[in-house]
Amino acid sequence: MKNFGLDSKELSILRRLNSPAKIQDFLENELAYNLEKHGETCYSPKLVLRYGRAHCMEGALFAAAALRINGQPPLILDMQAVDDDDHVIAVYKIKKCWGAIAQSKFSGLKFREAVYSNIRELAMSYFEHYYDFDGRKTLRHFSMPINLARFDKKNWMISEKSLEYIAKYIDKVKHYDITMPGKRLRNIGPYRLKTEVMIKP
Repeated sequence: MKNFGLDSKELSILRRLNSPAKIQDFLENELAYNLEKHGETCYSPKLVLRYGRAHCMEGALFAAAALRINGQPPLILDMQAVDDDDHVIAVYKIKKCWGAIAQSKFSGLKFREAVYSNIRELAMSYFEHYYDFDGRKTLRHFSMPINLARFDKKNWMISEKSLEYIAKYIDKVKHYDITMPGKRLRNIGPYRLKTEVMIKP
């Protein structure tokens, strides 16, 4: 089995994460949320293990690496918002259905079981949970899955340098609309604002 430059300890950790649920549990229970924003840090999976923290982009890269070590392609998907942060998730497929693994400050933007028949359905499952601190629903666009194997020549899984070039790449790929332009959306209520934000220090 190819090790992609990972050492034996790193491989051992990733091989134990041999299901999407185990990967999600590791993101939530073993890693702190990295409060640095995209552009300030963009850790490789190797550095995520070293520092023990990850924001959503880093969590997606880590999850994609774990999926790869366990036999799935390393796929990520980008979701773009208006006046809000983008969200990047790792996506996986079981039989004909899609699911997702994600790191987020918001509980509703994390894991998805593989029950979605296509990528649009999967992306739409995040819509009602994707809002800013004023309660405005902000998700507008999503990309198709991006295979991180295209960056293997740069050793993205073990790089000691920032992977911000991956973030810049996914910003430029084609994205698809989720809402109709100009459509008025109802804000979410204050109860969800209080209960769905979860940041592990």
